[in-house]
Amino acid sequence: MENFRNFVEMINTVLWDYVLIFALMGIGIFMTIKLKFPQFTRLIPGLRKMIADIANKEKAEEGKMTPVQALATAIASQVGTGNIVGVATAIAAGGPGAAFWMIVSAFFGMATIFSEAVLAQKYRENKDGELVGGPAYYIKNGLKSKWLAVFFSITAVVTMGIVGTMVQSNSVAGSVSSAFNIPVIAVTVGLAIVVTLILMGGMGRIASFAETVVPIMAGAYILGSLVIIALNLGGFITAIKSIFIGAFTPGAIGGGVLGITVQQTVRYGLARGLFSNEAGVGSTPHSHAVADVKHPAEQGFSAMIGVFISTFLICTSTVMVNTAAGSYNSTIPASVMAESATVMTQNAFTLNFGSVGGMFLSVCLSFFSLTTIIGWYFFAESNVKFLFNAKPVTLNTFKVIVIASLIIGTLIDATFVWELVDMTVGLMAIPNIIALFALSKDVRSILDDYDSKVLSGNISWEYKYQNIEAKSSKKKHLNKRVFGTTMLK
Repeated sequence: MENFRNFVEMINTVLWDYVLIFALMGIGIFMTIKLKFPQFTRLIPGLRKMIADIANKEKAEEGKMTPVQALATAIASQVGTGNIVGVATAIAAGGPGAAFWMIVSAFFGMATIFSEAVLAQKYRENKDGELVGGPAYYIKNGLKSKWLAVFFSITAVVTMGIVGTMVQSNSVAGSVSSAFNIPVIAVTVGLAIVVTLILMGGMGRIASFAETVVPIMAGAYILGSLVIIALNLGGFITAIKSIFIGAFTPGAIGGGVLGITVQQTVRYGLARGLFSNEAGVGSTPHSHAVADVKHPAEQGFSAMIGVFISTFLICTSTVMVNTAAGSYNSTIPASVMAESATVMTQNAFTLNFGSVGGMFLSVCLSFFSLTTIIGWYFFAESNVKFLFNAKPVTLNTFKVIVIASLIIGTLIDATFVWELVDMTVGLMAIPNIIALFALSKDVRSILDDYDSKVLSGNISWEYKYQNIEAKSSKKKHLNKRVFGTTMLK
């Protein structure tokens, strides 16, 4: 076991200290420039459209999701233990400056996740009346690389269906057991029952669950965090200073007692930030692929909102709660702080609200983890369908594996579980990043089409598609290749 753990640490060092820091930031910067900084020009219109969609309360056809449901499912996966426990571990191991790099990764990640969403829309497929899509599909249909698509799918199934589930259940079991004095086994059984009931309902139940729970869950946590920040305004400015100073000179904080290098600060900030918002990792495109929208670019704008909510709002709330409220202590070495990082945020709520605060945070964490397990299961299932053609027996077997992973996760050391998920997420991201670079022209052309046709009011993507579909079978095949497999009915 010790040898395996050393192997995982070695792989993580290569992936996150060298390969992915440059690759993920690189694709984010590249797509930001190629798309002409959509973070500034597309986010507000996207938010307005999302609010309008929520007000309209549209229902999706069988086998599809509404844009709001797709976004909620994506956020359900993005908002999990990474936003609470993951952020705390980043601060503990990389110092307050890690928060700066988390925000930087989120800014450029908006362009990355826009690209993922529109490619997922373009290259999705219809299997037995249900839409399916994601990186495996745009790698296969766009890059024409079946082996790379298979590699992505295998790593996605392991990451989101098995290891990711372990991370979430591990955090929930520890938090709930500590806050409510409930045996870990009781928490595990309760969580397993709830997850099983939701998964049995298929895409419709998953979408409805995410659409209902995510806004309440995120809103309650942000509100609680704002109250803590208001109660600790005296430490607010100090916390902000420590974030910016620590981003470039972590040794200047705590008299150098932290023992943190700039490389560690950047590494943990980017790794945990990307684990939180998942931009470039290849997870959220699975839900954006099944959204029923008039134009693929519209779902790209929605995808950007997911990063904004998960990192700019929720992760930043966690950072400020820990640094301003006193649960993070800059006079304690990072190696010591890391040992208690899993309960750092919970301690902040307890310090300010007493035992009720600890219970509140535990409930928030439980819902965060539950929605992530559900969201990641849906994403993993898309890849099971890709690999095994969606046979019912195979899907039911996979559900059993996911529930078993949930139970096993509560029995494993928390630090090792995080190391495992860092490794598998990193491996999953590599083929997705390759595809994003190679298909970047497609992303730009889709955005140009949206600007020239939809915004001008001349013709919609849907109407344009219908005109082409009415022509010869040869041109119909061309339309399938150029505009995506899902528009054909």
